[in-house]
Amino acid sequence: MKVLSSNGVRLALEKEGIEATFATTSDLKARIEAGEAFDVAILTAAAIDELVEKGRLLGDTCVEVGRSGAGVAMREGARRPDLSSAEGFRRALLSAQSVAYVGSSATAGNLRDIFKRLGIAREMKAKSRILTGVLAAEAVAKGEAELALTQISEIVDVAGVELAGPFPPELQVYTVFTAAVSAGAREPHAARELVEQLAAR
Repeated sequence: MKVLSSNGVRLALEKEGIEATFATTSDLKARIEAGEAFDVAILTAAAIDELVEKGRLLGDTCVEVGRSGAGVAMREGARRPDLSSAEGFRRALLSAQSVAYVGSSATAGNLRDIFKRLGIAREMKAKSRILTGVLAAEAVAKGEAELALTQISEIVDVAGVELAGPFPPELQVYTVFTAAVSAGAREPHAARELVEQLAAR
């Protein structure tokens, strides 16, 4: 059985021993729209809804399987920034030499809005490393960025990296992840069982 899953739930699935192909939701959505064969998709709720409308997923199988907030990744042992307030978050971003995030991630659109709200869009454009094909936290682990902004679930299992903290409450954004069975699943019964199993956790 082939499972396509957003990076945002990778840690949870791996802990359950569920094998899947992981990538950003936008990348997987494009692959599904291009006709890639699969049995189960676990993506952001918005992407799942679009794929149901396009007939790629079975609407009666959709279940919420997770919810993740956004956080800041830093190098292990680095000085922890103050992220308790919007002003502290703003100062942390402005003082960082570089900040990484995945351009096609569920968090990216929200980040651009947050930068505008904080009045630092121009400064962040100059120091941001917009990534593709990797986890943002991995750029921090490799020394390619001082901080990374991404789903907390994509930070906690990366070696050499620590969660500096979640976004402050007034800036926090949550992403809901949903699972659904492919309309063209080769193993529809097993796919439905997996989705039901995920919903029960």
